[in-house]
Order: sequence, then C-alpha cells, then structure tokens
Amino acid sequence: MLHSNKKIIIISPHFPPSNLAAVHRSRFFAMHLPKFGWEPIILTVNEKYYEEELDWNLAKLLPKDLRIEKVNALPTKPIRIVGDIGIRALFPLLLRTISLIKKERIDFLYIPIPSNYTALIGRIAKFFTGIKYGIDYIDPWVHKFPGSEVKYSKHWFAMKLADILEPVAVKKVDLITGVAEGYYKAVLERNPHLSNNCITAAMPYGGEKSDHEKLAELNLKPYLFKKHENKFQFVYAGAMLPKAYDPLSRIFESLSNDNELKEKIEIHFIGTGKHPNDPNGYNIKPLALEYDLWEKVIFEYPKRIPYLDVLIHLQAADGVFILGSTEPHYTPSKVYQGVLSKKPILAVLHSASTAVDVIRNSKAGLVLDFNGEVELDKIKLEFNKIIKEYLNFVFTFNPEKVDQSEFEKYSAFNVTGILAAALDKVTNKNSQ
Repeated sequence: MLHSNKKIIIISPHFPPSNLAAVHRSRFFAMHLPKFGWEPIILTVNEKYYEEELDWNLAKLLPKDLRIEKVNALPTKPIRIVGDIGIRALFPLLLRTISLIKKERIDFLYIPIPSNYTALIGRIAKFFTGIKYGIDYIDPWVHKFPGSEVKYSKHWFAMKLADILEPVAVKKVDLITGVAEGYYKAVLERNPHLSNNCITAAMPYGGEKSDHEKLAELNLKPYLFKKHENKFQFVYAGAMLPKAYDPLSRIFESLSNDNELKEKIEIHFIGTGKHPNDPNGYNIKPLALEYDLWEKVIFEYPKRIPYLDVLIHLQAADGVFILGSTEPHYTPSKVYQGVLSKKPILAVLHSASTAVDVIRNSKAGLVLDFNGEVELDKIKLEFNKIIKEYLNFVFTFNPEKVDQSEFEKYSAFNVTGILAAALDKVTNKNSQ
C-alpha cells in the first residue's frame, strides 16, 4: 500500500521539448514516482532559452498532470557570453527552489547533473531551509576529458573549476545516485566523510515501453537511410563513450580486411557528433576514412535527432549495434532500447560490463567481450568471426522469445523504484 505522497523537486534545466539525452532521466522519474508515493515538481528553464532544436513530440510523452515550474535564464542572443544553461539559469533556479520550499511542504530536492553547476543549489538551499538534497550523476563531474590537458584552455579551466566546486556541492549531500556506481565512486573516495553521512544508489537509465508504443500514433518515418535489400543494416544510436574509440578502431581494422563481409553489412551511427546541433561534427567519419570504409560500410549522421526519431530508425534497422569502451561501467539501457525495438543485438563490451550477461542470458543477441585495454587486439582478431555468427543467429532470432525478465530491472518503472526506496530511506532517516 502506498504511503501519503511526499513532494520532491527535481531540478532539470533541460526538459522536454529539449531533445538532449539527459532529459529522459528526469522524464522517467516524473512519470513513475507517483506510483511510489512521491509527487514530483519539475523545475526547469523556459524552452525559449534553449540552444538546441526543440522536439514537441517528446513533450507529448509527459504525464498530463505533471507539475512543471519554469524560470528564465540569461539569453545567448544577440551575445553569447556563456552557453551552459546551469550557469545562465543558476540564480533563477535557486530563487524558485527556495521559494517553493518555503511556501510548500517539500520533502526532498533532487538534482541530476549535468548541468553540473546546478548541484550547488542543493548545498545553498539546505543552508537556508534545511532541505535534504541529492545529486544524480548522469555523467561524472570531476574527470579528464579531451582538451583538458591543454593548460589554460577552456576545458582545462572547466576541469579545475570542477575540482573546486564538487566538494562544495557534495559536502552536505544526503543522497548520491548515478547511472552506475562507477559514475560516483570516485566522489566518495575524494570525500570520505560521505560514507557515514550519505546514502548511495546506482540506477541505470532504463527504457520505457510506452515510448515505443506511442510511435504508431505519431506516424513517424525513418529518413536518414533507406532500406537496402542486399545489406544487413545496423544502427548505433547515441553519443560515443570517450574511451570507445580504441575498440572502434580495432573493429574497423578487422572489417577492412574482409571484402566479403564489407559487401554484406552497413553500420549507421546516429547522433555521434562532437556537438548536438552540428551536422558536420563528425567523430566516426575520420576513422572510417582511414580504413576505407566511409559510405561503403560505415555511415554517420553526427547531429542529434529527436528521441522518437531515433526509435523509428532502430525499428527500421535489421539489427542494433552496441559499443562499450575500455572501461567496465556500461549498463544495459541502450540494449533495452534495442530489445524494445524487437531487433537482435550485436555488442562489443568490456567483460566486466553487466550488459554482457544480460544479453547472453536473455538471448537478445551476441556479444564480443574483451578485458579493457589489455585485450583490444582480441576485438581485431575476433570481430569478423562473431559478426558472421551473428548473421546466422538472426535467421532464427525471434523477439518474442527474448527473456524479458532479464530486462525488468532496467525498465523505467523499476529504476524509479530504486530511487523511491532511496528517497524513503533518506527522508525517514532522522524522523524515527
């Protein structure tokens, strides 16, 4: 039996109709938290301040009765002083947060990051109101990324600022969650006092079956590629992991040496570009050119396309290609999207990834696993072999026989259940 609803503010500067990938984290929580006794209030920024293209179809997926509070932000036109919406809207979000807490009985404040700077709102709001707060790591905050090693560059300053600000943001935090434990483990190591004062929980992105069911109503059609009867067409959808390029290089090297296989397959990379709105920000193309695979086997559409359009292209494909990295923390969320699209999975993943056993046990597809950097050459040696096994596997693949129970814990509903249990634990901690 559900207890009486508690109220939670979720600060999500980007929210539908924003088409950024992170909006689904807050959207899924907002959809399912009421079933666990929590009433969500989404605190976001008015969409007129977004820089990315809007996707109003995405807004149609929101619950009809969802309460959404919108604030203004510094504009980026005619002069773009700063781009990060967490900075541009920091003070309006903070003021509205404190106002809501003071006017209503708010039980918890939850802040998914990025934008990383909004995490500071939790610490400030707790100082002024005593509210308990949590930070959800969709991506790590403190980490090295391409360009951050160049002294005094923009990325270098961002990394240094992260080193300074994260300890401030997490000093009084009550709950830390993340897409996987690896996303926040280093935070706990850098701030050892949190082990006694903070509850943690790992929750993958999750997939939402109703999103796929909605596609038929919207009558969307694929437009990036046409069906090629003589080719088996894979789709890889979403951003590339920073440490996925070495495995990808080995894959391309392997493919380049097999003329027969090159005639049989195409891999379409969607939304893998350097920047969400840049149609020419190719990440995959340079590598494909190096191995003479570009527009023969490998195709890339760098610009991020609407979420529902991604699902349509997954449905249009013959198979879903999943690529992890030399780091183990890869969760099966993208795999679940493939399963919901009823397509067989071909995955190249770190041996320690939880997705490896999920794919194999569910019979959703085939996996080439490798033990990080020390086994990169295994990919080069075995990729062509496993893809040929896969092309035989698809003849007998039946999506209705995939063991869905393996994916139940990755449904948006069950992922939200993990969050709700952690919220209950935190808010009941000192009220006994």
